Amino acid sequence: MNSTWKIYMLTLISFVVGTSQFVIVGTLDKVATSVDVSVATAGQLITVFALGNAIGTPLVIVATSKMNQRRQLLLALTIILLGIIGIIALPGFGLLMTSRVLLGVGTGVFVVTAYGIAAKLAAPGRQGGAMANVAMGYSSSLVFGVPLGRIIASSYDWKMIFWGIGIFSLLSIFAVLRLIPSIESEASVSLGKRLALLKNPRVVLTLSVTFFVFISYSILNTYITPFLTVVIPTMKEKISMVLFAMGIASLIGSKVGGLLADRIGIVRTLIGSIAIHIISLVLLSIVSGFGWVMITIPLLMIWEIAAWIFGPTQNFNLISLTPEASGIVLSLNSSFVQLGFAAGAGIGGIVAGRSSILEISWVGAISVVIALIIGVFSFKHSRSLSGAQQ
Repeated sequence: MNSTWKIYMLTLISFVVGTSQFVIVGTLDKVATSVDVSVATAGQLITVFALGNAIGTPLVIVATSKMNQRRQLLLALTIILLGIIGIIALPGFGLLMTSRVLLGVGTGVFVVTAYGIAAKLAAPGRQGGAMANVAMGYSSSLVFGVPLGRIIASSYDWKMIFWGIGIFSLLSIFAVLRLIPSIESEASVSLGKRLALLKNPRVVLTLSVTFFVFISYSILNTYITPFLTVVIPTMKEKISMVLFAMGIASLIGSKVGGLLADRIGIVRTLIGSIAIHIISLVLLSIVSGFGWVMITIPLLMIWEIAAWIFGPTQNFNLISLTPEASGIVLSLNSSFVQLGFAAGAGIGGIVAGRSSILEISWVGAISVVIALIIGVFSFKHSRSLSGAQQ
C-alpha cells in the first residue's frame, strides 16, 4: 500500500474515532433513559470526555514522547477500545462517565499523532493536504456518524452503535500494525514550555475567545436532540435528517472559513463569523417557541456554518501570532476548545435542569457576545502593539 492510501486509511479511522466522540450528542435522550438519569445529567458525559481530552492528551503525549509514532497511535486506539468496552459492558452512570474519560484521552492522543504521521507520509509540499484529509475524516463524523447513530438508536439499543465502533477500532489496530511504518516522534516539548506561551497577553486573549465561542457551541450542541424535540415537535421522528443537515453545514463552514480568511482577512472573518453566530442564536431564541420548521432548521444550519468558519480561521490567527511555536499554540488551542466543550455541557445542563431547554440558546448567545467583546479588545490591543513597534 502506497503512502496516499495509508493517509486515506488514517482518514477512515479518524471518522470512526470522531463518531465515538460525537455520537452521544444525537442519542443523549436515549442514553439518559437507559441509565435512569435526567438529560441534563447525561450531558455531563460530554463534559468528562472534553476534560479527559484537554487534560489527558498533553500528559500522555509528553509521557510517551520516547515512543515511535506508530506505537503512540496503537496506544491511542487501545485506550479508545478500552473506553468502548467500558461503555458496552460496565453498569451504571458512574462507570459510563469513567469510560467516556478514557475515550477522551484516547481520541486526543489519536488525533495529535495521526496528524503527525499523515504529514510524514505525505509527499513534499503536500503535508497540509494530508493533515486536512485526517481532519475531514474527523469532522465527517458529524455529517454521517451522528445521524446514523440516531437512526440505529431509534431502532435498537444505543449501545449497538458502540459495538460497531468497537469492532472498527479493533480492525484499526490490526491495520496500523500491518500498514503504518515505525516513524520516530518529534522532540518532546515539556508542559512548562507549552504553558509558557500563556504569558503572552495576545495569546491569552485569543485563547479566551476560543474558550467562550466553544462554550456557546457546546451549550446548544450537547443538548441539540432534546432541544429539537421541544422546538420542532413535528420533526421528532426525523431528527436524524436535521442532524445530517447540520453536519453538512459544519463541513461547509470549515471549507468557507479558509477561503474567507484568504479573501477578506483573518480579523474580518473571525469578527463576521462571531457576529453571525450571535445573530443566529438570538433569532433562534425568538422563534423557538413557535415550532416553525422552515425557519428553525435554516437558522441552525447558519449557526453551524458560523461556528465552523471560526475554527480553522482561529487556527490561522494563532499561527500568525506565534509562527515560531505554531505546533505548541495549536495544541493549546485544542485544549481550550475541549475546555469550552466541557464548560458548555456543564452550563447547558444547569440551565436545562433548572429552567427550560429553550433557554440554552439565549445563554449560548451571551457566551458568544463575551467572545466578541474579548476579540475586539484583542485585535485593538494587537494593533496598538504593532503601531508602537513601528
